[in-house]
Amino acid sequence: MHNEFLMGNEAIALGALAAGVNVVCGYPGTPSSEVLETVAKRKTDATYVEWSVNEKAAMELAAGAAYSGARALVTMKQVGLNVASDPLMSLEYVGVKGGMVVLVADDPGPISSQTEQDTRTFASFSKVPCFDPSSPEEAYEMIQEAFDFSEKYGTPVFLRPTTRVDHGYASILVKDEDEYYVNTPEGFVKDSSRWVIFPRLSFQNHGKIEARNEELRTTLSEYPRNQVFHKKYVENLPPDRAHRGVAAGGISYAYAKEALASLDKAGDVALLKVATPFPFPEKLALEFLVGLDEVLVLEELDPVIERELTYIVGKYGLNTTIYGKLSHHRPASGENTRDNVLEGLQQFLHLEPTEPKSSLPEPPALPVRPPVLCAGCPHRASFYAVKQAMKGQKAFFAGDIGCYTLGNAQPLDMCDTCLCMGAGVNIAQGIRRVEPDTTVFAFVGDSTFFASAITGVINAVYNQANMTLVLLDNSTTAMTGHQPHPGTGRTMMGEVVEKIDPVKVLEGIGVTEVVCLDPMDLGTAVPEVKRVSALPGVKAIIFQYPCIALFKPTEYCVVDQEACINCRRCIKELGCPALFIEDGRVKIDPGTCTACGLCNQVCPKKCIGGVAR
Repeated sequence: MHNEFLMGNEAIALGALAAGVNVVCGYPGTPSSEVLETVAKRKTDATYVEWSVNEKAAMELAAGAAYSGARALVTMKQVGLNVASDPLMSLEYVGVKGGMVVLVADDPGPISSQTEQDTRTFASFSKVPCFDPSSPEEAYEMIQEAFDFSEKYGTPVFLRPTTRVDHGYASILVKDEDEYYVNTPEGFVKDSSRWVIFPRLSFQNHGKIEARNEELRTTLSEYPRNQVFHKKYVENLPPDRAHRGVAAGGISYAYAKEALASLDKAGDVALLKVATPFPFPEKLALEFLVGLDEVLVLEELDPVIERELTYIVGKYGLNTTIYGKLSHHRPASGENTRDNVLEGLQQFLHLEPTEPKSSLPEPPALPVRPPVLCAGCPHRASFYAVKQAMKGQKAFFAGDIGCYTLGNAQPLDMCDTCLCMGAGVNIAQGIRRVEPDTTVFAFVGDSTFFASAITGVINAVYNQANMTLVLLDNSTTAMTGHQPHPGTGRTMMGEVVEKIDPVKVLEGIGVTEVVCLDPMDLGTAVPEVKRVSALPGVKAIIFQYPCIALFKPTEYCVVDQEACINCRRCIKELGCPALFIEDGRVKIDPGTCTACGLCNQVCPKKCIGGVAR
């Protein structure tokens, strides 16, 4: 054993390796991405790892591995679970042979997601057991226990860390490689009565699953990570004092424990830690509730623990009052913090707010900084080219998930809708069916194209839609950390493979007009967009230019102040963060400028040029 200072996601990855994981697959998405990347860096020869084309493919691959007795880990963020839900819902009815952990990183806030959906609720819906770590240290241990649990009960299980656990750091005692559990898969044993999901099998297994989960409500009360603290001290309080408790799970438990300690009230409040929100540890919760007058529930995001405690109170006829989101004592949305948990506990315990310990003045509020496309981002040029081509026309621009969602910001204003990955292609078709006089565009990134947009293009060709697909090919999966995808020519195992050419894919689908353009060449791009978009049927424009993070610029741009007429058109039309006003004049920040030259193409005086770094 040895100590390492690890991010939560790194700890989860090392925990999976220590558990003898054989297959790791997933699709990148913040806050989950570093798990698979760490496995790829630290794996043994016994572990295979891949970025799959999407979460559905990853879930099915992991299921096949688990059918064969392998230990499999599949990683994604909470919205990725929506994509993977089709196989998962059926997989729970079929079961697995090897341990299978479905890591779904939830994003309270949300900080970098479309939704705040709660995987604990999905666990109940899908009947899949769920483990909810409260710290990086616990996540390291818990994923190992989750593999054992999965194998014992023949079911996939969720591991549901949230952003602050995923991205928090801690010094963790981890196993050396020679201490790793070695799992040798038996291989797939043919048995159609087990692995082929006919309705009769589903009916039989459904009953078994319900019985198992009911049993687990008692069994998981003995799971050491479900715990009750300080109950005996609270029971011994004088009769005239309220007997109070706090129930929490995940990172909220860590906040609650810290806040109670800071208030010197840890011994006066019973504390229930819920590590398995589904199936819920009913027996332990009942022991916690008996004799308590009031309980405050601290959790992210849905009132999962609160509903369960309310149910137990009613089932057993207790006189305990449960406070939380349902009673409007806690916010219904957003993430918990140490500060708002402390404030909530002070209100619950009828304490005066504590004064700040520091004598230093309060720092000023941070300025609002909306996310923007990077300086030199090729997507800015692509959006600008389409915008210029559509001047004076009725046009609709469907966005999608990725860096290019930021095309919605002013002054570009080129993202009219954004729903979920790949949806823009079909949304554009729907808009056009209702408004046939509108020229519709669907913007999609190269990774998203392979992940989920191809079916939308097939739908467009098959149903004779009239639309233009704009594929923004920057040679990487940029927003989530520059992971490889089928178009990059390399895999997570380090293999160099044949690139899948989107031109050939589109032509194979039946798109007859596919044009590749350099977005930084506005003189060519703008008239080509006009020409292609005017054609009937389904057309595709592929803007090809690498993400600026993939290369190191050797120049930056400067403004010739003598030639500049200070029209500020470069700033007003592009919104590049490298452009700014100083002393009433347009300047360029050499630290962020990549010398893409787009501003000079927009400039009426062509007074911006590059100089060597």
